[in-house]
Amino acid sequence: MAILEFLLVIGMSGVVGLFITNNLNENKQKRRLDEAFYQLLENQNSQISLIQLAASARVEAEVAQQYLDRQVKIFSAILDVDDEGDTFYRFPRLRLPPSSSKEW
Repeated sequence: MAILEFLLVIGMSGVVGLFITNNLNENKQKRRLDEAFYQLLENQNSQISLIQLAASARVEAEVAQQYLDRQVKIFSAILDVDDEGDTFYRFPRLRLPPSSSKEW
């Protein structure tokens, strides 16, 4: 009986450990996406493509797409296509006060 209890405790510890690790990784990924998103808004004249965001944040395209979809809804961005056929999202212009731009 003690062996079963020991195995149960070990199993539960493993599950909790995996949950914590997964949560930390998601938080780190979200932070990288946020940083890349706002940096691209500033540097790319408020135009962001999926590949730019995924590459800048170093995340999978599917993760970047989900993040971008949420940002599009929040900021009412529009999907656009340039002369070369590349798609990108056009967000409202980012206008930072001079003192705030140094914080980014």
